[in-house]
Amino acid sequence: MAAQFFSALADNALLIVAIAVLRDLQAPEAYVPILKVFFAVSYVALAAFVGAFADSMPKWRVMFISNSVKILGCLMMLLGAHPLMAYAVVGLGAAAYSPAKYGILTEYLPHRLLVLANGWIEGLTVAAIILGVTLGGLLFTERATRVLLAAPLLFLDTHIEAVIALIGLIYIVAAIINLYVPDTGVDHKPLKKNPLYLAHEFSHCVALLWRDKLGQISLAVTTLFWGAAAALQLIVIKWGEDELGLGYASATMLQGTVAVGVAIGATLAARFISLKASVRVIPLGIVMGFVVLVMNFVPNSEIAIPLLILIGALSGFFVVPMNALLQHRGHILMGAGHSIAVQNFNENISILLMAGLYFLMLRAEMPIAWIVTLFGLFISGIMYLVRLRHLENQRQHDSVARLDDGVHDQPWRKPPG
Repeated sequence: MAAQFFSALADNALLIVAIAVLRDLQAPEAYVPILKVFFAVSYVALAAFVGAFADSMPKWRVMFISNSVKILGCLMMLLGAHPLMAYAVVGLGAAAYSPAKYGILTEYLPHRLLVLANGWIEGLTVAAIILGVTLGGLLFTERATRVLLAAPLLFLDTHIEAVIALIGLIYIVAAIINLYVPDTGVDHKPLKKNPLYLAHEFSHCVALLWRDKLGQISLAVTTLFWGAAAALQLIVIKWGEDELGLGYASATMLQGTVAVGVAIGATLAARFISLKASVRVIPLGIVMGFVVLVMNFVPNSEIAIPLLILIGALSGFFVVPMNALLQHRGHILMGAGHSIAVQNFNENISILLMAGLYFLMLRAEMPIAWIVTLFGLFISGIMYLVRLRHLENQRQHDSVARLDDGVHDQPWRKPPG
């Protein structure tokens, strides 16, 4: 949990820095969502391989190697590489890291504790998002600039370089903690070297999870959530600047208020929702989409903060049980690493699509109020369709059960025993 916290803290702080570097380069505003695209593309392109990689060795080693790749991406940005390229390397490390950080839960714990464990992991991840985006924003205030430029950082000449170096140190802390994650003692599968075999195996796992009645529902919900969360993270910054008149540093900190809500929702879900009852939270996704529409009527940050916390709380309350259910089904059907890789593949396709749509909206110079409206209606509409699908699955299950009961009740059947 500590390793995940520091690694996610650095990821989110570095995103704020990357956006600032793009602005210093006078890149078009539409380049901001492209950062998410470059970060997420590794999750999609390498999905067939990172799951097998995560299942082939102890999870601590996978996490350490992956975190080292993130350090490389941070170093690239420090040395002047384009932020899109550098953040893509960080995304490469994150893609390999994710199956290990979630897969280790199913190795450590029985399924009845997965919702609770996910609540802790998501809570700490959200805390890292809160502190990461807040740290990123604070590092660009005038006071922080003076402190960093006055610090004896030897070879670092600019404020941006000092900020990136500080974030690099956080990645190093995470890597050191990775070394203290114990081996769970689970047998590991030898890593297949044939990429065609791995691709075929992965496609089979994707189809298997989408065919599973519970797996498809939980996968659909988490896929939508993470795509929407990635878009909302960027939308909130522009909304804060355009609609509330905030500066960049203050607008980035609004992301933290959403994350506070997610932490609250995740905590409540871990406390009150069991794995068996996880599908009952689906309607909250529909409600969340409509609550997003209220953003268009907010006049100032005093009202914006509690609204964003509410949006985050609804998100956290419905996604944590769905995430636990998906991990449970995936672990049963194909193993921890493979199931998380399938989850990441679908979720990051959603992130690519959401970021791509946001990019097109910005290129078309669409007002942020229109973007917020379309975003909220899209979430509610998709969640409504997911709920209809779940109800249909239940009806099919009940019909089969009644049919089985009818067969067993036939008088001509030989009684059991």
